[in-house]
Order: sequence, then C-alpha cells, then structure tokens
Amino acid sequence: MRSIYSRGNRRGDAAFFMRPMKPVIDPRRGDLEDDASSTKRRSLLALAGSLLSEISLPKLALAWILLLIVPALVLGIAPLVVSAWAGKVSGKISSLLAGVWSALFLAILLALGWFVGRPLLRLVEKSFWSLHSLAVEPGYAACREGLQHLIEQFVPAPYAKAHRAMVRAGTALAAGLLICALALLALMLAWPGSLWAGDISDFASPQVLASVALANSVVLLASYLAAAALGWAIADATMDQPRDFDRFAARSDASRAWRIAHLSDLHAVGERYGFRIESGRIGPRGNERLRKVLARLDAIHARDPLDAILVTGDMTDAGRSVEWAEFLDILAQHPLLAERVLVLPGNHDLNVVDRANPARLDLPTSPKKRLREMRALSAIAALQGSRVRVLDRAGARLGGTLADSLQPHGADIATFADTGRWRLSLRLGALWADVFPMIVPPDRPDGLGIILLNSNAETHFSFTNALGLISTDQVRGIEIAAALYPRACWLIALHHHVIEYPRTAKALSERIGTALINGSWFIRRLRRLSGRAVLMHGHRHIDWIGECGGLLLVSAPSPVMEATDDQATYFYILTLATGADGRLKLLAPERISIDGEVCPHA
Repeated sequence: MRSIYSRGNRRGDAAFFMRPMKPVIDPRRGDLEDDASSTKRRSLLALAGSLLSEISLPKLALAWILLLIVPALVLGIAPLVVSAWAGKVSGKISSLLAGVWSALFLAILLALGWFVGRPLLRLVEKSFWSLHSLAVEPGYAACREGLQHLIEQFVPAPYAKAHRAMVRAGTALAAGLLICALALLALMLAWPGSLWAGDISDFASPQVLASVALANSVVLLASYLAAAALGWAIADATMDQPRDFDRFAARSDASRAWRIAHLSDLHAVGERYGFRIESGRIGPRGNERLRKVLARLDAIHARDPLDAILVTGDMTDAGRSVEWAEFLDILAQHPLLAERVLVLPGNHDLNVVDRANPARLDLPTSPKKRLREMRALSAIAALQGSRVRVLDRAGARLGGTLADSLQPHGADIATFADTGRWRLSLRLGALWADVFPMIVPPDRPDGLGIILLNSNAETHFSFTNALGLISTDQVRGIEIAAALYPRACWLIALHHHVIEYPRTAKALSERIGTALINGSWFIRRLRRLSGRAVLMHGHRHIDWIGECGGLLLVSAPSPVMEATDDQATYFYILTLATGADGRLKLLAPERISIDGEVCPHA
C-alpha cells in the first residue's frame, strides 16, 4: 500500500511539513475549562449549580458532623458534665469526716478534675468559637449587608450616596434586631427539651443525652446570639462609618518618611500559559505580568530606594508547590527587592482546595490544609525569616525571629510534608497559630513598625475559601507590640478588607463572604491607635483609600488580575510619614502603570 506521506515530490512534502499551521483551537488562549471556577466569567448561581452536581455528599455529611454536630454536642453536654462532677465533689465533701479513705478519694477526684477538666474546658471554648465563626457572626454580617444592598438597589443613587453613613447605621441596627428576634424564637422552641443539671444516670441513654445536648447548645447559642447581635448592632450603628480619604499631607510636613510599594493578589500560576481561578480567560496568561511588575519595581528602587515591598496575600493562585516555586524563582531574579519583601498569607494560598472544582472538600482530619499552611510558612520564612519577630505572649514581649522559632520544628515540618501524619498535623497547627502576628519592630521608639496578620478563617471548602476572621489572640499581639513602643506608628497588614467600602456594590456577592466577619469589632479594638496606624490589605483587587474610626485604610489593586494580556494594570507606591505631632500621615500615592502587550502567539 502506498503511504499518504509519499505523495508529491520530496521538496514539496518538506515545505508542507515545515510550514507553521495555526490550530483550530489555540491551546495558548485557553478554553471553557479555564473558566470552570471563574467568578468573573460565571455567575455564582452557575457555580452553585456545578457545586451541587459535583459535591461529595458523604464527605459533606462527615464534615458537618465534625465541624457542627460534634461541637454542638460538646457545648450542650458541658453543663451536664459540670453539674454531675460538682455533685460528686459536694457529696464527698459532706462525708469528708467519715475517714481517711474518703479524704484520699476526694483528693484523687479533685486531681482528676484539675487535669481532665482543663482540657475539657479548652475543648468547650474551642467548640464555642468554631460554631461562632461558622454560624453566628456570618449570619449577622450577611443580614446587615443584604439589607444595605437591598436599600441601595431601590433608593436613588444620589440620595443613597449622600446618606450612606446613615443607611449603614440603620441597616446594622435593623439586622441586629432581626437576628435577636430569630434567636429568641429559637431559644423558646428549644427550651422545653433542655436540661441544665444532672447526675451520672443521665449519661445512661446516649440517644436521650444527644437530644438534650443539642437542645442545650441551641439555647446557649441562641442566648448568646440574641445578646451579641444587639451589642454588635448598637456598636456598628454608633461607630464612625468608613469614608473616602483625600486629605494627603505635603512632603514638607513630614519629619520622617517611608516609601512602601504595596502589592497584593499576585496569583502566581504553575503553568506557562496557565489562567487564574477567578479571572479565567479575562485575565493574563502565565506569570509574565508578574515579571514585568518586579522588573519595573527594580528600576524604581534603583532610582529612588524603597523601604519595604509589602505583598498582602495571595502570592499563589491555589497554594500549590509549583506555584510557590514559580513565585520564589521569579523573586530570586531581583535580590535587592527580595531583601525588602514582606508577605502574609491570603485565602488562595491556604483555603483553595481545588483550582478547577469548587465542590471539592477537605475533611477537617485531612492533612492537606495543614500542608498548604506549612508550604506558606516555609516560603514566608525563606523570604523574611530573619527580619520579622514573633511574640513571646507569656512574657508580653517580642520573642526571637521567625527563623529562630521555626528552627526546632524544621524536622517535623519536613517529615509532615512527606508523610502527612495526623499527630504532626496537630502539633504544627499550634505552631502556625503562634507565629502570627509577625512583627518588624520600629528602628527607634518613635519610628514605624510593621505588623503582619493572618486574616484567613478556618475553612475546608473551595466555595467558602474567601471568609476572613481576625482572632482575639492576634489582636492581643497587636496590643502587646503597641504597648512595647507607645510612641511608634504602625503599618498593620492583612489580606482581607476590614469593612465594606462606602461604594454601591454591583452584586450582593461582593458584600458577603469577602470582608472580615468581625471587621467592625477589629476596628473598635484598634481605636487606641487612632492617628498612629494604617491598615493595608488586598483581597478585592480594588484600589481604595479611606478612613474609619481614626484609622487609615488602604486597599491594593491587583497588578496581575482583571485584565487580559493586552490591557494595562497598576499598583501604588505609598509614602507614610510622621509629623512633629507624632501622628502618621499619608502623602499622595504614586500610581505605577504596567503596560499590556499583545502576545506574539495571539
């Protein structure tokens, strides 16, 4: 049989095979699959439909049991355990004079209560805050933002803009009253099935005990929610509302000044032509835009040196090893910049379970979430381990460097990365929590210090990966640092935006699930730093400068998102300064544009 490749003369055949051919579908330009999880190309309704069709129901049921049912049972059973234990103790005290053996038994019982009761109380506390962050605060925040969004859609724009602060205060109060009413209704329904004092016999029937424990947990949470919602509402309604800031200081007013390049949401991908999860095909391909950003910064630094380059999270697109490798390799090409880079974790670095499938779920017992945390921590330590300090909370002082703190745990981190052992996961979870906040102390008592926070909520679901929460422990860390340097000013950096911008949102999804769940509380706790602190963040990919509660708020745009290869992006260089009065001032920011270019393969 004659081969099809032998047709024609050889020279013509060679020319045919050497001639470049354009494929019908150019793989470098992507296709529908690259938009599978894009919130810019697909609506949340479409993504939710995909989620429902792809989600693993057994894993979802197990996750609900571990994250909600078990904490609820622990919380509800605690009063019965405490009352039963107290009954035993009081009984033994009454018969203490019966003999030496009774006294000895009492001593043993008290010792068991001390050693077993303390872990139990810690478990109850952890369970309470787990339920709190998963159900209580998000419910109030969603109600508040939903009411405000509804008003903005039906009230004329000029009126809504002129009275935005009043609308926000009113919706906060209305949301608090609504949540309080619903919580009181739940309390009334659950109260008949609750039991608050018991003895050992009450533990004989697991079925009855579970029913009572759930009823108790509903009563406790409903009581707390009713009181807390009113408290939050009143505090939110009476606090200063966020507003735009345009009163930039003149350089002549500054006694000292610091130049800070503020980057955020770089979303390094691991493929040469890879697209990012959120933007899909409406964003740039690969990491060329990131390379252009750093090259431009290198030139700026050579001309006018920078004091710091702050990256407020989402260095990677999904926290994968290859993405961290790409980010570190690109940054290594600019050693002078690397010496000044400070980074903190974003939700894409930690909470994205699967790039292509938001229905994927990590069980709480899975090592994958901890593995993403250890990848991030390893990269953070490689970049700034010798320049940032961690807190010695017991001594209320600055501890050693991050590198020093991680040195005893290096072998455990490496072993966990290879094996994913559950016991190591628990141990390293405590390490992850202890290293935040990271602190760059001021160079002198009245200088500028930098505090780096982890604002990511504990989630195991790609669809809810954007939730943010600042722990009370991290706020306590800020207060310790501020007390150590009472005359210093502070740059406080986190990933999530602290409070919703005073702008009309296009969609409700922009308001819910992205800002800090406890952002209003966070601002109120930082009021003592009024006039001496600026909060810088990313997450929303939008540039905005404002103020709230005496604090400056700076949101960074993403220089690599929201634009195709041929469109320009930008970032800002900020100048922070202190005046003769010791207060922190912000000079007019310098906008740095990164030009787009048509890809030669387009």
